[in-house]
Amino acid sequence: MEHAAGRPGTLSITAQQERWPLRETFRISRAVKDAADVVVVTVSDGTRTGRGECVPYRRYGETVDSVLRELDRLAPISASDALDFECANRFLKAGAARNALDCALWDWRTQHLGQAAWSLLDLPRPRPVTTAYTIGIDAPRAMQRKAAENRNRPLLKIKLGGADAHLDDERLRAVRQGAPNAELIVDANEGWTADRLAALLPVAEEVGITMIEQPLPVGRDDALLDIDTPIPIGADESTHTPAGLRALQGKYQVVNVKLDKAGGLTAGLATVRAAQALGFEIMIGCMVATSLGMAPAMLLTGFARFVDLDGPLLLETDREPGLTYRNSVLEWPDTRLWGTP
Repeated sequence: MEHAAGRPGTLSITAQQERWPLRETFRISRAVKDAADVVVVTVSDGTRTGRGECVPYRRYGETVDSVLRELDRLAPISASDALDFECANRFLKAGAARNALDCALWDWRTQHLGQAAWSLLDLPRPRPVTTAYTIGIDAPRAMQRKAAENRNRPLLKIKLGGADAHLDDERLRAVRQGAPNAELIVDANEGWTADRLAALLPVAEEVGITMIEQPLPVGRDDALLDIDTPIPIGADESTHTPAGLRALQGKYQVVNVKLDKAGGLTAGLATVRAAQALGFEIMIGCMVATSLGMAPAMLLTGFARFVDLDGPLLLETDREPGLTYRNSVLEWPDTRLWGTP
């Protein structure tokens, strides 16, 4: 898809699909994938170009084709409109398409205005931060081997739930045996029942889990009001934008903010601030994508108790240049990737 710039003072918008193979098959409670399918949006005034990346997510009713169609309906954007930080929010609804457009506009603004994105947002420059490394669902012994291979990573995220959730207690103990010193968090991706969660809580305490993300399906998480747990519970699929945060109170203690859900860096920052104002701890998460998708989210990591920006670590190859990963420590690159003049 492409719109020509057309007239002076306008930004052209292009969007294209890219496929990035994974290092190995990745399984969560409801899906299996071998590649990351992303959409990259480019905005250009003919001199300066900005890029943004998103991951359409079928769970939210999105596909690559639907996102491309959504972007294809956009007319060129005037330069004056593009300088409005809320520009993308005016043109598109929350979701992957708006994320890619919003991040592309931020990238363009940094070049047009000669300031880094964090300066324009009055945020600190991103500092090195420890990210989780995700272990997908597998047989307990296989997950133990994977954990042992990554035992020196400070934070491991364990995918559980789904059709064979009866094995999750074995998986938890197996991962802890493989990585005895790592901090462990769990993500069930809506894959448990309330009874299964209650049964697994003693095992989670036994192995030292520090957070359980989205254990119950959206619409059935009122059951969390009646479950007493010392382990914080995180909301992912249950929240997208600030509008839904109040309904989470009493059920969740942590909110996972993802730019693809919120609909961009602008909306992601608003969601973080609204969640903090309501007393939630923050997780900054991601879909499986390249460093271009991680970079805008890195600006929000200073707010976070948990950071899960490991998408590029799961790919066969990343963009060049990309973010710098030293084991699990994520650093802003020396070369230009996104968000700097």
